[in-house]
Amino acid sequence: MNRQFSLAGLLRLRQIQQDQAATGLASARLRSSSVRAREASARRNLAEGDAPISSSASLRAVAAARSSSHSMLADLQNLSRIAETEEATAREEFIAARTRSVGLEKLQARHDAEVHMADLRAEQSTLDEIASTVWHREEQEVRS
Repeated sequence: MNRQFSLAGLLRLRQIQQDQAATGLASARLRSSSVRAREASARRNLAEGDAPISSSASLRAVAAARSSSHSMLADLQNLSRIAETEEATAREEFIAARTRSVGLEKLQARHDAEVHMADLRAEQSTLDEIASTVWHREEQEVRS
């Protein structure tokens, strides 16, 4: 039996791909949570009360600020949707990479178990041969 797992190189490649997919997923999660935090902050700022309006100029300034805030919030909502889509895509890529490597990992575990069993069989065979030789020697000494 071949002691080396014949698909070891492919398994290493699959594990590298899995690690890269995990890194991509972590990065996508970080971007998504960052965008969600900025969106939540913008919502809080928008919900806060405005300063008292004392003139038409301050009314126009407040209206312009609220309009700008609403526009920024809409942009953040779009960024949030994009980030969530990227995170879902990264998650799917990680799951696919993990699935590809799991099958090879199971094959390697089975191969390792078979190699171990072959080693145990060889060891037992050697022990049986030694015991048989010793028994035959002792048997011949008793007859002589």
